[in-house]
Amino acid sequence: MSPTKSETDSVIGNARIVLVDRVIEYGWIAFADGRIAEVGEGSAPAGSEDAAGDLIMPGLIELHTDHLEAHYVPRPKVFWDPIASVISYDGQLATAGITTALDSLRVWREDGAEEVDGRAGVLAEAITSARDANLLRADHFLHLRCEIPMPSVVAEAKKLIGRPDVRLMSLMDHTPGQRQFRDEGKLRDYYRGKGAGMTDAELDALFERRFSYQKAYAAANMREIVALARQYEIPLASHDDTTEENVTDAIRERVSVAEFPTTIEAARGLHQAGIGILMGAPNVVRGGSHSGNIAAVDLAREGLLDILSSDYIPSSLLMAALQLPQRVPPIDLASAIRTVTKTPAEAVGLADRGEITAGRRADLIRVHLAGDIPVVRCVWREGRRVA
Repeated sequence: MSPTKSETDSVIGNARIVLVDRVIEYGWIAFADGRIAEVGEGSAPAGSEDAAGDLIMPGLIELHTDHLEAHYVPRPKVFWDPIASVISYDGQLATAGITTALDSLRVWREDGAEEVDGRAGVLAEAITSARDANLLRADHFLHLRCEIPMPSVVAEAKKLIGRPDVRLMSLMDHTPGQRQFRDEGKLRDYYRGKGAGMTDAELDALFERRFSYQKAYAAANMREIVALARQYEIPLASHDDTTEENVTDAIRERVSVAEFPTTIEAARGLHQAGIGILMGAPNVVRGGSHSGNIAAVDLAREGLLDILSSDYIPSSLLMAALQLPQRVPPIDLASAIRTVTKTPAEAVGLADRGEITAGRRADLIRVHLAGDIPVVRCVWREGRRVA
């Protein structure tokens, strides 16, 4: 028997509903007490909210966004109020359809760096303060980005690892000449593009310092960071895997997710090992990597794409997922939406969300398609409208 509106917190009808394995082209969804109560096909109960044929899908789940940094440091050497930064960033996530985010924080310090390096603790506390004051629309967890060669990375990680909101740790190494920046020229362009105004001589000194850090600290730091993750049962992610050796290391460290592999060979090796492959949504939308590495759609065509991440542009997550079926026809809409909902949720142990089925959290979004541009019209978190 279909529920009446009085029996539920909300009923939404006349909707295209994206389930985990198919799309209901004309249906309705009811949720109560913060959970999905029932999903039906056909006409909704009397008095339901009319979705006007828009898509209803699970709220998006983001595993790697460092976009908070752009709100905290909006210009070089300009630091904004950290709580205000979190609130602004959170609002942008929600209006992009993201209802669960793992906020990626840089867990290291570097001499001479004047951006957000070494400020992970400040931002983590700001997130906590905003959460405790009920100021946030999305559900926030932490992703600790550990730059393995940095001298202080282990000490910095130990300050944060015991927090209950830590859900993922990534093993990163941005030493020039490898992984994402095999081409040192592209790394130089990257630093110049950040407005740092560094001269070639200053970049030479920076690169030499990075080489010395890797030689002196990387091996020991890797062992300690991996041990910390295992002690606290935090999933690990590798980062920018490029070579067969990188893949071997990822398998040895028992990583769950491989973020942004840069070559098809690395992606194939990771996939064969059962490691989930995460790629950037901007890579899909732009049609390729800004660093000149493998295109995400090329991995998708080979069945090597499991998870999408907005990385540095929150709105790209929904855009990329909706574009995947057009760019890679074997991928249908339900499969594409899994890359930004169910699969990332499972990767970090969030089994209560990411899928429209009875009993799951009512983290939902209503999406109107204006040509090729998705417009998020409504966002519900645990059944409460937040945007």
